[in-house]
Amino acid sequence: MTATSAALTPPADAIPPVRHPDAPAPGELLGAHYEFCFGCGGGQPHGLHLEARAGDGVRVTAEFTVTPDHQGAPGLAHGGVLATALDETLGSLNWLLRVIAVTGRLETDFARPVPVGTVLHLEAEVTAVHGRKIYSTATGRIGGPDGPVAVRADALFIEVKVDHFIDNGRPEEIQAAMSDPDQVRRARAFEVNP
Repeated sequence: MTATSAALTPPADAIPPVRHPDAPAPGELLGAHYEFCFGCGGGQPHGLHLEARAGDGVRVTAEFTVTPDHQGAPGLAHGGVLATALDETLGSLNWLLRVIAVTGRLETDFARPVPVGTVLHLEAEVTAVHGRKIYSTATGRIGGPDGPVAVRADALFIEVKVDHFIDNGRPEEIQAAMSDPDQVRRARAFEVNP
């Protein structure tokens, strides 16, 4: 980031993040939290279909392939789609903390264009926690996990209760998710950023 805003700078008394003992093991595919999520769900034909894996500590890695459906300028990924990929990857970090959290602030830098057909390699980590606030950062690289940085983001997530989704989501989707007989899928539908 060229300059992080004060809202994304953890206060002096913030604490280092602690990986939850029941978090997915390093290398484990996290899977979609909700089938119809634009970022990670398989039920969105034009979605990102982003796949995130747990890393060491409080880190995740993810990949997504830019398709023609993700274009902004001819042959290039739309900046909003790239911001969505960063946001989705950052939101996946909350599975390692085992908290329900939503994006409070996301600041992005676009360092270079990302052509259609490119696999974007993303890495994110939680840097600090302060009460309900979770501070994190991410980078997206092209040409491989060690390739040049194309996009970066710093984010602030806010821990919320499941009521946040129940009170604000469209009733049909909330009821469908809450009625799922698979207890794990039902819980995961509300685990990360909406």
